[in-house]
Amino acid sequence: MPKLFSALKEIENERLLTTTPSAIRKFDQEISGVPGIIKLTLGEPDLDTPEHVKQAAVESITNNESHYGRQMGDPRLCQAISTYLKRKQDLDYNPETEIIVTVGATEAIAATIVSLFNPGDEVIVPTPTFALYFSLLHLFGIKAITINTAATNFLLTPESLKQTLAEHPQAKGIILNYPNNPTGREYSEPLIKKLAAILKEYQLYVLSDEIYSELIYGQTHYSIARCLPERTILISGLSKSHAMTGYRVGYLAAPQAVIKPITTTHALLVTAVPNMTQAAAAEALSVHGDHDPKEAVKIYAERQKIISAGLTKLGFKVIPPEGAFYLFAKIPSQYGNDDVKFAQLLAHDARVGCIPGSAFGAGGEGHVRFSYAASQANIQEALSRIAEFLNK
Repeated sequence: MPKLFSALKEIENERLLTTTPSAIRKFDQEISGVPGIIKLTLGEPDLDTPEHVKQAAVESITNNESHYGRQMGDPRLCQAISTYLKRKQDLDYNPETEIIVTVGATEAIAATIVSLFNPGDEVIVPTPTFALYFSLLHLFGIKAITINTAATNFLLTPESLKQTLAEHPQAKGIILNYPNNPTGREYSEPLIKKLAAILKEYQLYVLSDEIYSELIYGQTHYSIARCLPERTILISGLSKSHAMTGYRVGYLAAPQAVIKPITTTHALLVTAVPNMTQAAAAEALSVHGDHDPKEAVKIYAERQKIISAGLTKLGFKVIPPEGAFYLFAKIPSQYGNDDVKFAQLLAHDARVGCIPGSAFGAGGEGHVRFSYAASQANIQEALSRIAEFLNK
């Protein structure tokens, strides 16, 4: 095996050296070796990709769609995204000039951040939230201005937004994630309108990560792009709604002037998204694909009830999620506020895996995130193991 020339060890991106890897993946890997562990760690649907979606990918391969595709995305998928956003959110995006298909929502987030912001810029991030944002902002030299939402039931309030903007009037953007990972909280239409009215008074972009928008319990998702289309970059994908994490198809929609620089970055990073996965995504976003997430929601809602009731009975303080498939729970008081230690004990002594809340930023301390994108049998067994652990 080749060894690196010793003099080259000093040549490396210095900022990358101080960029932390995904705390979610890191902790998941740390505990994966525990024999017989039930992992409620990752946002990985245990459901199968719908059959009609898989068949669309097969047909694409059979039809020899194996050449370079359009960099912004297959026209059929861009049209499907445009039609879908109009049908679901009454949003108007030109499929030829205002939509980019990306390698998952992750690439959409990264390409947007690197395209719109410069080193030293400030971007507001309500926390706790998806840890990827912090790593990307740091890697590109952008300062994250966090707003801890723990005291307001994990929702950004107009008051805290006003205060933060007053203190940071030069902020270039804000990243919203709802339904939220890790808390499962969803923003109501009235609250989104209040936040939008405040943001409208400032010169900043709104990056709205709405990847879980199809997985909602008891209410309707309302995109902030409906209030602020002229400044919103709407980011989503098929990974969660249609159990297509391995297909790696995401997308973003925004005004054409914003799409141009992001397209340049996207093309430099990946050239284009594979044709067969785009064909599958176009099928998933068709009208008859609307049925699939509705069926998934029924399954997740039942699991949510089980894990919420079970953890509450065991002494955890929980806010029942309104979307996504995560439960964010305050650990029992006898364990203090050390969520990392508690999660480690739970993994090694109870053989149940969860993610420490501190991985998601300010406000996550003293909490753990359970993913209920797992079978009911595994959830029930996990609850039994947690109960036994706590009784000891």
